[in-house]
Amino acid sequence: MKLYFSPGACSLASHIALNEVGTAFEAEKVSMKDKAAVKAIHAKGYVPMLKMENGEVLTEGTAILQYVADQKPELNLMPKFGTTERYRAQEWLNFIATEIHKGYNPIFGAETLVADATAREAFKTVCREKLAKNFDYVETQLAGRDFLMGKNFTVCDAYLFTCFSWSGMVGLETTGKWPNIAAWNSRVYARPAVQKAMQTEGLLK
Repeated sequence: MKLYFSPGACSLASHIALNEVGTAFEAEKVSMKDKAAVKAIHAKGYVPMLKMENGEVLTEGTAILQYVADQKPELNLMPKFGTTERYRAQEWLNFIATEIHKGYNPIFGAETLVADATAREAFKTVCREKLAKNFDYVETQLAGRDFLMGKNFTVCDAYLFTCFSWSGMVGLETTGKWPNIAAWNSRVYARPAVQKAMQTEGLLK
């Protein structure tokens, strides 16, 4: 398998998952500024992209995370098919994708969305407030849990960890605000698979 990634982007979650599984794979850095080169890999033109063993390219982070987890189901990176826990994990993946991941996009792209500087800052503030409310929810769900699904680390944690790491980039204040998230974030950060992915992507000093 080959993972196409951009350092620190949402592809980091897939990178972590692949390291957790331990199956041999290549990790190839791509520049999102070179749209032509990225689209040559897949017409969608964004990461993550995973070239599977059959040569096909799989896109969309939540699909890739589940595919990777299912390579070694015994690791329980995704719960078993047909169980309530599987659907709960999919519920988390969808929530992270639509309510958290996509919540950052308007802030990152505010300069092109809102021309007036004053209006732009007001727009960013509204987006940050919405993101904070979603993290408020996550904070309640992590009470008494080591990870999102309970005692076991799953690809849901890899995805949320990646998204949460962008908070400082958009000016979202996190210090002392969400103690359960802070403790969870430390547990995820300490995992060897996470450290290895971040090292490969040049994210560790």
